Amino acid sequence: MESKFLQLLQEGKCLVADGATGTNLQQRGLARGMPGEVWVLEHPEQILQLHKDFIAAGADIILTCSFGGTSVRLEHAGLADRAGEVNRRAAQLARQAVEGTSVLVAGSMGPTGQLLKPLGPLEEQVAQEAFAAQAQALAEGGVDLLLIETQFDLTEAAIAVRAVLSVTSLPVVVSFSYDRGTRTMMGVRPVQMAKEMESLGVAALGINCGRSLEDNFKALQELRSVASLPIWFKPNAGLPTIDADGQPIYTVTPEQMAAEVPSWLAAGAQIVGGCCGTSPEHLAAIAQTVKSVSPG
Repeated sequence: MESKFLQLLQEGKCLVADGATGTNLQQRGLARGMPGEVWVLEHPEQILQLHKDFIAAGADIILTCSFGGTSVRLEHAGLADRAGEVNRRAAQLARQAVEGTSVLVAGSMGPTGQLLKPLGPLEEQVAQEAFAAQAQALAEGGVDLLLIETQFDLTEAAIAVRAVLSVTSLPVVVSFSYDRGTRTMMGVRPVQMAKEMESLGVAALGINCGRSLEDNFKALQELRSVASLPIWFKPNAGLPTIDADGQPIYTVTPEQMAAEVPSWLAAGAQIVGGCCGTSPEHLAAIAQTVKSVSPG
């Protein structure tokens, strides 16, 4: 059966992806430093409610709470041996949230949190196995597509894509974070990312997280200048300031973020949403703008 996600892309539909997971869960009581995956097991009602809030705001795609769901990254939370359970449960919660709607579920897969050898301790084979196991568990849980997001290293991203495609035929989106303006922390530019990733068989290329709205927009323009695939665009709600308690405060309002949406679509983004700091209120404003600019 043909993927609904691929069909919508081929039809040229503009889609709305959801907002932030981590920053919203923190506002709802998740302790700083605690991964959201812990709440997948301990407070599933909170995960389910956030999904439902984004669906009510107008999301066409919601992301599973599994960004840090590789066994490598879950090790520091004492959940490495429960990685399969965490990812399956995260996917099941998202599926429960979208029941009775046409909203799609994307399985979120973030970086391992370790650098590959020789720059860090991580063996490529270990990373490959961790990504493959995560993708398989998310697929078993019922996701519609897989999102390899917030990437910064071409080698790790390629390992992740190949691992995913070795265990599932689901569509794959790969999204990089340009947190150095229009470069990742490893110096990768959107042009390099497009050249390397398009050859791997992914369905779309993406930009998420990163720095300011302006910086992310420049990265979008550069990516669109060379990319032949659809573009996924989920920027932060601007750069945060840090309050006296060390908490990030995002000051870009829903109206300010929504005002940028027409330029994102004009620059070639086909799937838009928000990353850190993007609340359901931000997403509602984004979705309303998308639907007014691209009705149907």
